[in-house]
Amino acid sequence: MKLKDLEPIELLLVEDNMDEASMAIRELNKHNLANHLLHVKDGEEALEYIFGKGRYEGRNVNDIPNVILLDLKMPKVDGIEVLREIRADERTRKIPVVVLTSSQEEKDITDAYDLGVNSYIVKPIDFENFSNSIKEIGLYWLVLNKV
Repeated sequence: MKLKDLEPIELLLVEDNMDEASMAIRELNKHNLANHLLHVKDGEEALEYIFGKGRYEGRNVNDIPNVILLDLKMPKVDGIEVLREIRADERTRKIPVVVLTSSQEEKDITDAYDLGVNSYIVKPIDFENFSNSIKEIGLYWLVLNKV
């Protein structure tokens, strides 16, 4: 992907599980909510995109996503660290971040809210509930919510 080909995005999906990412993207597409979506596969790539570093060096960092869907348990850099860095920077601290994870650990929930996550959602296990959750998240954060 060339930097000049990158358009401003509305939704940044940070998910290392390709099956779950594909299901989420498919559901968002189904409801016309993924027109400007970027999927990154780990926390390191998410931070590179958000702050215009590494493979995204030169990207206009003023083009921030309307919402970030963030998994917690990822390789390289976990979701809590991504959230910590987003909230620590004046340019990005107001981006809505929705944690979408399989973790129900009290520490993860507490840490996420202490760092200012906007919503913490545990991924439903079955396909139908997962699909409905993605649709509702997309509709709320991309259509109803005002940024």
